[in-house]
Amino acid sequence: MSAPVEPGPLERAQSVVALGGGHGLSATLRALRRLHADLVLDELTAVVTVADNGGSSGRLRGEFGVLPPGDLRMALAALCQDDDWGDTWAGVLQHRFAGDGEMNGHVVGNLLIVALWEQLGDHVRALDLVGDLLGAVGRVLPMALTPLDIRAEVRGIDAADPDAVTVVRGQVEVATTDGVIASVALEPADPTPCPEAIAAIADADWVVLGPGSWFTSVIPHLLVPAMRDALITTAASVILVLNLEQQDGETPGFSPGDHLAVLSEHAPDLKIHTVVADRAGVGNDLEELAHLVSAFGAQLVVDDVAMADGSARHDPERLAAVFERVMTAGVR
Repeated sequence: MSAPVEPGPLERAQSVVALGGGHGLSATLRALRRLHADLVLDELTAVVTVADNGGSSGRLRGEFGVLPPGDLRMALAALCQDDDWGDTWAGVLQHRFAGDGEMNGHVVGNLLIVALWEQLGDHVRALDLVGDLLGAVGRVLPMALTPLDIRAEVRGIDAADPDAVTVVRGQVEVATTDGVIASVALEPADPTPCPEAIAAIADADWVVLGPGSWFTSVIPHLLVPAMRDALITTAASVILVLNLEQQDGETPGFSPGDHLAVLSEHAPDLKIHTVVADRAGVGNDLEELAHLVSAFGAQLVVDDVAMADGSARHDPERLAAVFERVMTAGVR
């Protein structure tokens, strides 16, 4: 029941912006980096959530009042090329200190990014310099220029009153809640956006949203008013990549269609060009998902995009093949 996606010639290389955070965004960037090498795209920008409050990022955020650097670091590492230089620096960037001292758990790349922020006083310039050092393919930008907190309305935490709504604050706390998330919001509600990120979305041919932690990495981009407006008004076509499975804490019991429905609730005016879903991940929910995607005026592409080892991870090579087919087919 997938919509046909036939490849065709491109008149020029494409400009792509990928939004998200964590491991989901890393998989997308590794896939898109392959298209850059194949000359399908020539401009690649990652726009990253900045609401993390745990681990090394949370400690640095609390001590220095900076943006949490962890998801930005992971995106930069994902854009490193597959050569000795890229492999070496990606490894250094991702190195996490062990031991029993104060450095335990800190990551080299987080420290490097924060050091450059302190020296330069410019978030974007510092990230660009790290990208230059790594030889990264593309650019990494923060979603906003001020640290954010995620606030969720959650049902089911109070066993005595399962319908009661409890407010949970913090990315880690929201991602690990025992209840059912009804909605999420940002604090502050109207953060200062990154101008370069807004401009990249406006100028893009394609925007890729997802996969990733749905309520804490994907939807937050739609909660920054200036970014939501940019996504709604851009001429770019939006590709939504669905998660492979439900996620404990954030999306327990979610079907693929539930992910799409929740996204629509938070940004009803967002137009989606293509929804990408894994064949095994869709399973018996294909008919429901196809109906919902059609109602959105989008096309559904169902393919094998998960790792062949059966793990709940997207395969960058398989995902790249799907992206290439969609992008070379052009606008319907």
